[in-house]
Amino acid sequence: MKEGIHPDYHFITVKMTDGSTYQTRSTYGKDGDSLALDIDPLAHPAWTGGNAKLMDTGGRVSKFKNKYAGLGF
Repeated sequence: MKEGIHPDYHFITVKMTDGSTYQTRSTYGKDGDSLALDIDPLAHPAWTGGNAKLMDTGGRVSKFKNKYAGLGF
């Protein structure tokens, strides 16, 4: 690899929305920094196959579901 062109790759702590944490390697921040997630991939419908309910009252998801209700979405 060419020297001096790649970002620093180090360990950070990721804090999930339920309070659990894990360590991973990243280019985010500095060594030992923490990253708090706003959206938890363990509970978000995009990553759970639609099994989790999305809290949306009158937003884009509700408009889509109302518009295409008869198509099985």
